[in-house]
Amino acid sequence: MFDWRRPLAGRRRTAVPETKESRSGPLIAFSHGGRARWTPRDYAHLASEGFGKNAVAYRCVRMIAEAGASVPLAVFADGARTDDHPLARLLAKPNPEQSGAEWLEGLYGALQTAGNAYVEACGAEATGDGDGDGAPDELWALRPDRMKVVPGRAGWPEGYEYSVDGRSVRIGRQSDGWMPVMHLKLFHPTDDHYGFSPLEAAAFAIDVHNASGAWNKALLDNAARPSGALVYGAKDGERLTGEQFEALRAQVGESHAGTANAGRPMILEGGLDWKPMSWTPADMDFIAGKHAAAREIALAFGVPPQLLGIPGDATYANYREANAAFWRGTVVPLVRKTAGALTGWLGGRFAGVKIEPDLEAVPALQPERDALWARLSAAGFLTDAERRQMAGVEG
Repeated sequence: MFDWRRPLAGRRRTAVPETKESRSGPLIAFSHGGRARWTPRDYAHLASEGFGKNAVAYRCVRMIAEAGASVPLAVFADGARTDDHPLARLLAKPNPEQSGAEWLEGLYGALQTAGNAYVEACGAEATGDGDGDGAPDELWALRPDRMKVVPGRAGWPEGYEYSVDGRSVRIGRQSDGWMPVMHLKLFHPTDDHYGFSPLEAAAFAIDVHNASGAWNKALLDNAARPSGALVYGAKDGERLTGEQFEALRAQVGESHAGTANAGRPMILEGGLDWKPMSWTPADMDFIAGKHAAAREIALAFGVPPQLLGIPGDATYANYREANAAFWRGTVVPLVRKTAGALTGWLGGRFAGVKIEPDLEAVPALQPERDALWARLSAAGFLTDAERRQMAGVEG
């Protein structure tokens, strides 16, 4: 999307149809910006601590994004599915750099980490520079941490501002009122313009899980021994001299600290006694606590813990039930939400079309489809047309 080799002042938009650029590519500096509102609790730190350093959150985001991207988006024109429609070709290859599945994976991933996902439509037609009906030629997913909503007087967004390294470009509504940016967001109870991400909802559990891992690593570095103190219990108020204290501390550090000294016995003399100053992993129920934090993270994302290999959860009888619940409760609502948003956004540019997820192509949902067909086949009071309609089959 961006050509950083060209100087900013020398960039000009070309009218050649074969050369299309995202409007956020040539970054133009504005003296007046939108209202700066990044994702609460600092998106960069949430992404770093959650997605970047927590295996459970990382796997949840990847599972949801990859599963959602594996569901094809079908285009229906005048009630009939068509794979030759310009919109179908656009969704299959939204831009020169990405396939449809790769583009959707980035869209769903941004939605899970930031609570917001942005898609920009570009091309001569979409930006009003052409003579056609305004249908876009390319779709680009933009990073949510670089995007700002510019609210209008009525409270609704009148534009979006995309910023990189202190430079920004404003993307506003076209003359016919169409917005070239689609803002897909998750529900937020206290914000009018930005969504609330599962990563933020799971932030406390992620902190606990990460702290557990860091504590466990520190414990292993200390030969798996909890911290404690050597207590000098000499009589008559006798105290160690400075030289004795420093020698004892050096001996403990060199001979008993670190993994290389694991298992080495400690010899105490002269009234010295070892007093533990922290709980042991058994006292803390360390493993159970870490698994509880992992289950809370999975709960925030809507991923059954069984699919992540987290023990101690018997909600589902087997892996198949957990996988079906994951698809029905998390993936299917997400892809339907996205398909509906794309229909509402692009419907004005491609007349008479509707975008729907092709759930028939999902192997994980096939057992439920087979059970539905078995029930409909056993219903002798229904006609074939009624059965097909109840099963959601066209024709």
